[in-house]
Amino acid sequence: MTVVPFPASPGEGEPVAAAVDRYLDSVQTTTTRDSYAETLARFTALAGDRPANMLAPEDYAAVMERWADAAAATWNRHLSALISFTTWAQRQEILATNPARRLQRRKSTRRGDRSIPRARLDKLFTDDQHRLRERILWRMLYETAARAEELLSLNIEDLDLEFRRGRVTSKGGAIEYVHWATGTARLLPRLLRGRTTGPRAPAAADICPATGRGRLSYPRAEYLFKTATAALDPHGIGWTLHQLRHSALQHLAADGRTAPALQAKSRHQHLGSLGRYGQLGEQTSAQVTADADPAARRRTR
Repeated sequence: MTVVPFPASPGEGEPVAAAVDRYLDSVQTTTTRDSYAETLARFTALAGDRPANMLAPEDYAAVMERWADAAAATWNRHLSALISFTTWAQRQEILATNPARRLQRRKSTRRGDRSIPRARLDKLFTDDQHRLRERILWRMLYETAARAEELLSLNIEDLDLEFRRGRVTSKGGAIEYVHWATGTARLLPRLLRGRTTGPRAPAAADICPATGRGRLSYPRAEYLFKTATAALDPHGIGWTLHQLRHSALQHLAADGRTAPALQAKSRHQHLGSLGRYGQLGEQTSAQVTADADPAARRRTR
């Protein structure tokens, strides 16, 4: 009797590092691939030489230990990267089980102070002690209300300076346009200095041929922003890049913009996603209180 063995599955014995590389190559959306890269780099550092089909919940727990004390949104973002890789690996018949099964998403605590006061933003944007590259990024994030990953992935070829807009790849891979205002328009030519190609803001995957510098990564941009804003933040911890998008939309809502107008600016697919921005927050509460203050009314007469 002849025994014919079953053929090995495509990923049997494949090292984690190789599987991660194949997975990232399969991600078509640049912003998603860049966002997941940080998580999977740590994953590879911890288990890169091991066979991917031998991964266990303990391996995933070791990866996520780095963000054990991080905010819920940060924890959830890195966990999403691991879950996405796991789903792909199961489809590729690399994993027969789900090593992420013991990890849970965390519930974000609702904060009422995510919107940054306009006066503090003005002070930040006009402070010359910060580098031009960072100041343009911060101002552009606020004026476009775009996601940080979208702007960090921009190349100079994606910029339309005449019409003050940029072509971005949004969630799901859609090609869309974001629009900035005068503040960004005045500063951008100083940063570009005649360059016509390469990253808008000249890490290791994208090297600008003109400057030899790499593209600014999301973790580095977030660190620089939090460091620069720690002194302005009443809590002393600094703000996140996403708070610029949140602030822009909430300020527009406070100015009376309609929900469809906010949707056009934010490019959310569903109006229901804009609920958090329609809640005007503590700045509006402070203004209402000041307007109704009898003593304040008497002082202005």
